[in-house]
Amino acid sequence: MGLPTIYPTGVTYYDKDKTFNGYTVYPSLKGALLIDMNGNEVQLWTGLGGFPNKILPGGYVFGTTGERNPKYAYQDQLDLVQVDWDGKIVWKFDHTELVADPGSEPRYVARQHHDFQREGSSTGYYAPDSAPYTDHGNTLILTHENIYNHAISDKRLLDDKIIEVTWEGGIIWTWRANEHFDEFGFDEAAKNVLFRDPGVARNFDGDWLHINSISTLGPNKWYDAGDERFHPDNIIFDSRNANILAIIEKKTGKIVWKLGPDFNENEATKKLGWIIGQHHFHLIPKGLPGEGDFLVYDNGGAGGYGAPNPSSKYGVNNAVRDYSRVLQFNPLTLEITWQYTPLEAGAMLFTDASKFYSSFISSAQRLPNGNTLITEGSDGRIFEVTPEHEIVWEYINPYFKKILGKFNSNMVYRAYRVPYEWIPQLEKPVETAVEKIDISTFRVPGASASEASGKVTVTEGIDSNKKSLTGMGDEEEEQVNFCVTTVTKDDAL
Repeated sequence: MGLPTIYPTGVTYYDKDKTFNGYTVYPSLKGALLIDMNGNEVQLWTGLGGFPNKILPGGYVFGTTGERNPKYAYQDQLDLVQVDWDGKIVWKFDHTELVADPGSEPRYVARQHHDFQREGSSTGYYAPDSAPYTDHGNTLILTHENIYNHAISDKRLLDDKIIEVTWEGGIIWTWRANEHFDEFGFDEAAKNVLFRDPGVARNFDGDWLHINSISTLGPNKWYDAGDERFHPDNIIFDSRNANILAIIEKKTGKIVWKLGPDFNENEATKKLGWIIGQHHFHLIPKGLPGEGDFLVYDNGGAGGYGAPNPSSKYGVNNAVRDYSRVLQFNPLTLEITWQYTPLEAGAMLFTDASKFYSSFISSAQRLPNGNTLITEGSDGRIFEVTPEHEIVWEYINPYFKKILGKFNSNMVYRAYRVPYEWIPQLEKPVETAVEKIDISTFRVPGASASEASGKVTVTEGIDSNKKSLTGMGDEEEEQVNFCVTTVTKDDAL
């Protein structure tokens, strides 16, 4: 489904009695933007990047102040900063590595990308029973490092490195992905593809894993029951390019839980289905509905390494699916306990996947009332759904920018909802419901009237009261109805 060239932006629908009301923060073209439930822009930290932006209680926001020249680095941020309500930087980290890009003086940079986690909250979002976020303390940061590892490839790799830094900026813990290559479960076909093209031929600077989310597990029922793999300090992450979701044991650095890269591995993974190009994999924290389950935005698109097939000539991005899923599932059984897919989004047929699809970026956040805030990132759409899949709030990012000099995009990397009390600088806003627009009668001002005003002609022999699918006769209509009533989630997805 192609998007129309003109469509509403801002809040398009708001059922204030069914939502978890608060403020939403997201990285916009203008900077780190905080909006209320009606889409009013209540605070803007202008020019502050967000990979992502996160809010701390007290009105602090995380962000970045610049990015390295993409000619010499891939998605490297210069620093990671914590900014107060008035825009003053109260904490800054930029000492991962000393770099000397051509034409620039040598300088220390953070090389942060995709995620970070301040001590005190396991996921980076609000959970009533979690330890309170701290405006001081240690921070986990996902960074880059250029390395060679000939067990993986003879080409230079852009490796993912996780560091823990103190408030004073000291690095006290480090984990490097390449050092755990044998723990990821690649088969021989995948290893062969990785050796030949670990992202180099695709201009990704050797970005072989592309980890895009990290967070601590935090207190959880699995550890309480004696499962050491789920120690609260252990770190959960996912690799977008390899279709891997995993947990790192903090004290040893070993991978102690893993899903992927092969989802035909056993009956449980086959039933779960292939998770492809995913983002924002995390454990739902204590105090929230679904606590202890995993939540992930399963993008679809293309990802993984393996044997060539009709969708992948050389075996790079050899797993392909043209729709997205938000999955909540049990970490032990892999049983899906909740999901949002094109079918829940209103797709008539399983092939109507465009009803819900973002092949890159995106996220999902569990809210205290059981709803889920979903960022369908590629189209700049943020919306809240109930456990029964009813959309109760929807917002379209109104700010567009040119990507690569030619693509006009309003993409949103990741959004977070926070409670009103986290922002003491603001009075609680008035919440005004926004009713759904009847799109059959909605018109741009100056366009044609919504009601037909021309001549109406009744075709001879046709029941004018019968409503029919456009261009379909009775037999075709019956076939479509048959498909709609017989297709199931397992069949379709």
